[in-house]
Amino acid sequence: MKNTRYKTIAFQGMAGAYSDLACRMAFPELETVPSVSFDAAFRAVREKVADLAMIPVDNTLAGRVADVHGLIPNGELYIIGEHFQLIRHCLLGLPGAKLDDLTDVHSHVHAIPQCKKIIEDLKLERHVVADTAKGASDIKKWGDKSQASIGSELSAEIYGLEILQKDVQDASHNATRFLIFSRQNDVPNLVDGIRYLTSFVFEVRNIPAALYKALGGFATNGVQMVKLESYVDKHFNVARFYADVEGHIEERSLQLALEELRFFAKRVIMLGTYPAHEFRNSASDHGDI
Repeated sequence: MKNTRYKTIAFQGMAGAYSDLACRMAFPELETVPSVSFDAAFRAVREKVADLAMIPVDNTLAGRVADVHGLIPNGELYIIGEHFQLIRHCLLGLPGAKLDDLTDVHSHVHAIPQCKKIIEDLKLERHVVADTAKGASDIKKWGDKSQASIGSELSAEIYGLEILQKDVQDASHNATRFLIFSRQNDVPNLVDGIRYLTSFVFEVRNIPAALYKALGGFATNGVQMVKLESYVDKHFNVARFYADVEGHIEERSLQLALEELRFFAKRVIMLGTYPAHEFRNSASDHGDI
């Protein structure tokens, strides 16, 4: 994504986390801003500490990563883009450490099960930490060659660790989808040949077949829905749905589908229209999406 006016981008985690890496890959010219939580990253944008926030929402192996539904303020932040980051885990240790020296490994709750084979082969004790960068930071701080972490090459560079082995993930198709949030609803101009996504949240009315009726307009107008997730309110009622659909908000087919949705829904919150990431095209060419 080409940047024209942004200077900073917030992410959840410490410097060197995969979210930090994703920010640097998508916006190499921006300064990354570490945040202690997903909510803190959103707050950094709302309070103008950062211009953008990048939040992981799905992983091909772990499924849903962050429940952004409860974190997206009602109309206060908008989705202006998406980014897919291939995850290439490295086994990291202190300089001079050998694989035979290792007894323990420290990493994020999602990273450890993604690298089961090498962990089992080396008979390592597993330890879950807040994120992959925290594991790398701890290894450096402890100075114990028996301790290792699983993280990115960026973590190794930032914390002065040695890459003991690259590509230790069990599956090669490990990728995380990130959404990029801004205070402004930066809708791109509609250009022929470019694939767009539009995201929104809606609540259905308490009537029989409400969801079926609400979504009927997308089928009749030929609008492809690429993601639909439900989530519950504090009373455990399925009250809201999050959706990504193909199409630009200015296209007539999508406008008609949204008109029908609004007829059957109590509330519709538009989150943004943005270009689909190129990963979608390459993945669909190989049958992965």
